[in-house]
Amino acid sequence: RATSGDYTNSGFDRGHLCPSADRTGTSNSNENTFYMTNIAPQAPDNNQRTWANFENYLRSVVSDGNEIHIVSGVAGSGGTGRNGFASTIDNGNITVPDSFWKVALILPNGTNDINRVTTSTRVIAINVPNDQGVSSDWTQYRTTVNAIESLTGYDLFENIPNTIESVLESNVDNGPSS
Repeated sequence: RATSGDYTNSGFDRGHLCPSADRTGTSNSNENTFYMTNIAPQAPDNNQRTWANFENYLRSVVSDGNEIHIVSGVAGSGGTGRNGFASTIDNGNITVPDSFWKVALILPNGTNDINRVTTSTRVIAINVPNDQGVSSDWTQYRTTVNAIESLTGYDLFENIPNTIESVLESNVDNGPSS
């Protein structure tokens, strides 16, 4: 069982998949983001710069009157933290991922979400190497949902009609980034 202390002096941050700042509605919701199942070893430059900048951008999109459906995770093994490359921390008990990925489907606030998704719905997918020295510009890591699905084996938009799903999953977002 992983603990917060397992990350001490590892060279990696406790990287949240669902950020604490996204769950401030109740103290219980916020506390849930600190479960170790929501955390993975993340290179500080990735966590504090690239990943944080993308999370902040998505919060600004929400502030503009949108809702976002987000799925995120990790893939592979081995990353470069403050102390250099590692495949694991905590004496081999915690795998260091090769990358952190996130997919965000953006809709104007509303109801009946699946029926409001069209081929022009904005979807942003990123896959950021878990390394020191990565660019702070999250847009450099944009990719397709298809690439994330190939990496993970997941079918992320299975409930969206196939004709719409195939278009959304094959596009690389080129929308605004600030």
